[in-house]
Amino acid sequence: MNAMTDSGVMKHRLTVDEYYRMAEVGLLAPDARVELIDGEIVDMPPIGSRHCGTVELLQFRFTKAFGDAAWVSGPRTLVLGQYDAPEPDLMLLRPRADFYRRAHPTPREILLLVEVSDSTWSYDREVKAPLYARHGVSNFWIVNVRKKELHCFSDPHLGDFTEVVTFTDTSSIPVKSLGDASVDLTDLFAD
Repeated sequence: MNAMTDSGVMKHRLTVDEYYRMAEVGLLAPDARVELIDGEIVDMPPIGSRHCGTVELLQFRFTKAFGDAAWVSGPRTLVLGQYDAPEPDLMLLRPRADFYRRAHPTPREILLLVEVSDSTWSYDREVKAPLYARHGVSNFWIVNVRKKELHCFSDPHLGDFTEVVTFTDTSSIPVKSLGDASVDLTDLFAD
């Protein structure tokens, strides 16, 4: 699909299928840190040790806390419609018999989606949060490692989340999509 810009120039939006074909034929390097947002390829910054370690800690804690009730997955592509294929850092998924081999997860199969933000706070808040809300992701967290805050977004409505709660005490964080379940993230921001 083409779109007219404010300057009168036509701009081509890539579809998810075109994006995947670009990768298949080698136009995108296999290790490229990119994602497709609104039909545009977005370069993502390199992953530092603080970011990577935080993702590892979350994976460990979620697996320990929820066992077989939720599968911990990440990072992996999440196809959201025709023009969006973000790569969130972590997802809690509903168990599925095919282990998501036949198709990527859909928003209704996502129990929780997590982005770890070391240098991408504005992007995660201003671009990704509305994107996830528009596509019906029911629960989304941003772990802001610089400010040592956990932002929990839920109840998407009309392209935005209607509930946003910020935690600095992470000793018992509720995971709304899992009923009364919570996870202990006491050392989430430990140095």
